[in-house]
Amino acid sequence: MLRATGCLILSLVFAVPVFAQSTPSVQGVENARLMETLPLDGTLFHVQGVDLDAEHIWVTSVDITQKKGYLHQFSRKTGRFERQVEVTDGPRFHPGGFSIAGDSIWVPVAEYKPHSTAILVELDKRTLAVKRKLSVADHIGCVAVTGDSLIAGNWGSRQLYVLAMDGRQLRVIDVASNNQYQDIKFVDGKLVGGGNLTKTTGAVDWYAWPSMQLLRSVATGTTDRGKPYSGEGMALKGNDLYLVPEDGPSRIFHFVLGPTSN
Repeated sequence: MLRATGCLILSLVFAVPVFAQSTPSVQGVENARLMETLPLDGTLFHVQGVDLDAEHIWVTSVDITQKKGYLHQFSRKTGRFERQVEVTDGPRFHPGGFSIAGDSIWVPVAEYKPHSTAILVELDKRTLAVKRKLSVADHIGCVAVTGDSLIAGNWGSRQLYVLAMDGRQLRVIDVASNNQYQDIKFVDGKLVGGGNLTKTTGAVDWYAWPSMQLLRSVATGTTDRGKPYSGEGMALKGNDLYLVPEDGPSRIFHFVLGPTSN
């Protein structure tokens, strides 16, 4: 649980249907077109998360050997490396799936084991300087920003912690899906998570917020290197889906999603 005082803690369990448990065999992303594959020209370790704006691509990765975590910045146009910042915090060196919100980048940095500790680091998007840190008494592997709250997923996103922007815990949600969400984003009022179901299959899922009703799920296959497309970094901008599933040398895959069936 999180370190919080003076707040009500509710544990919510949602018996949602798990659309993605029987993932069909797909080569790319179900009902989507691959538009671009852009190599990321720079040193990346074990990739964790991705987000982007009109000019830049950011990726988190963890150097397991040296026990260091990084946020890397690349040119969106060329994929060339621009800069990076180390986000290691003592025994916490595992940066996870992260989110851009306005002029801030929110990055979780955790110990590399479940049921441990983490910090949520708010970085200035322009300078990459630390604006604030929030302590969490669990491993946090991904974070999304709703505008007035933070949604933080623990190891495999078995629980989602909903936090006020000052770190107060508001809710705990037990996730019923078998999808091991590695990167989550809050898009158009919905929570979107990308993760893996097996070593070779995964899915991207859309949830209504705050009800956590599963609205949509698209299956994902593997790259030509055998990595599940949705197994690590995932970002969504409208119908444009961006995935970074591979460790360095890494590539960002840009898919355009087709219309929903309903």
